[in-house]
Amino acid sequence: MSVDPSTLSLGDLVTELAERGECRHDPDLHMGPDAFESEPLAERLARQDVAREVCEDCPVWDLCLDYALRIRPTFGVWAGHLPRELAALQREARTLTAPDLEEVA
Repeated sequence: MSVDPSTLSLGDLVTELAERGECRHDPDLHMGPDAFESEPLAERLARQDVAREVCEDCPVWDLCLDYALRIRPTFGVWAGHLPRELAALQREARTLTAPDLEEVA
């Protein structure tokens, strides 16, 4: 089932991600430990790499990316991206001009 993310509300996106996202099997992998636990840098980088791999085969990757771009998360791995990478994607998208967009289409 293919769904156009732009047609879904944030609530509907959350439902789709919760029901079909690969991250539902191990949310800590994508979000990390809670605020009261420390995570050494090497462990965090390794966890994030594994989370990115899980995202590669996720059936709702596009929905997750749309959701993350809408909510602008401050932590976690979303559609294989860290928050700073998502922010860079948003900045890059804003710099595209109309002619650039027409060439892609």
